[in-house]
Amino acid sequence: MANKTEPKKPEPKFELLPKIVNGGIAGIVGVSVVFPLDLVKTRLQNQTIGPKGEKQYKSMLDCFKKTYAAEGYFGMYRGSAVNILLITPEKAIKLAANDFFRHHLTMRDGSLPAIRQMLAGGLAGACQIIITTPMELLKIQMQDAGRVAAQAKAEGRTIPRVTAMELTRKLMKERGIFGLYKGVTATAGRDVPFSVIYFPMFGTLNNMGPREPGQANPPFWWSFMSGCLAGSTAALMVNPLDVVKTRMQTLTKGSGERQYSSILDCITTTLKYEGPRAFFKGGACRMIVIAPLFGIAQTVYYLGIAERLLGYR
Repeated sequence: MANKTEPKKPEPKFELLPKIVNGGIAGIVGVSVVFPLDLVKTRLQNQTIGPKGEKQYKSMLDCFKKTYAAEGYFGMYRGSAVNILLITPEKAIKLAANDFFRHHLTMRDGSLPAIRQMLAGGLAGACQIIITTPMELLKIQMQDAGRVAAQAKAEGRTIPRVTAMELTRKLMKERGIFGLYKGVTATAGRDVPFSVIYFPMFGTLNNMGPREPGQANPPFWWSFMSGCLAGSTAALMVNPLDVVKTRMQTLTKGSGERQYSSILDCITTTLKYEGPRAFFKGGACRMIVIAPLFGIAQTVYYLGIAERLLGYR
């Protein structure tokens, strides 16, 4: 009697549209919550130590106080419009691309070895820089404008404020579309390693979460905690690269602040004048920014809001 072969299970279908929508929603919610912390992080990373050891900001709290006193509540959200506008495609690309590559790199037995998880994360990080680079370039100018203006005011000078649209037009006029991609190598040097570390770590932590019978994903609070822990860990590990990227993309410098001709020049000059600790400036602040940003983003992403709105199962 011939053995009956069991029917082959259909392969799970990868739906790209809801993942893109989820990524966009996740990015908007996350950025809206943590933007003031990101502004402080940018200003701390950009300030240099004077010849007598003087600093514009003594600490993260001091930067908060001085920014709020000089620019008010909405000053803490300077550059947020650009970020919220571009974070939608940026997070959509990052999160959806990671899922896309994980889906196609999964072995036939359903397993996904760590090296393939890292490859999927790295490819996702490489895909996002097409949006991340101009977004970060414009955001950094808006965020750092208050610090440079305060320094100029103390010296009796005035620096006119420039809007994101005016800056975009100026860069496009002077350098074409490539003007918006200043620091693209440094951005890739930060985002690819970040994604290589973050996504496998998040996936591992998330898979360890408790599940009810028949439930595909762990509870939302577990995804949130997994995103926080993986995000803060990856952020700390790539913070030196983030400092280099921030300084390379800062176009308007304060008086006496150094200009850098290349990534190597930025690294060697910073080491020479400020020492290794300079590469961890804003590190604690960046961890505080990234932890809730990715915790919120992963929670929104895994709640599957877009699937419900678009009628997917």
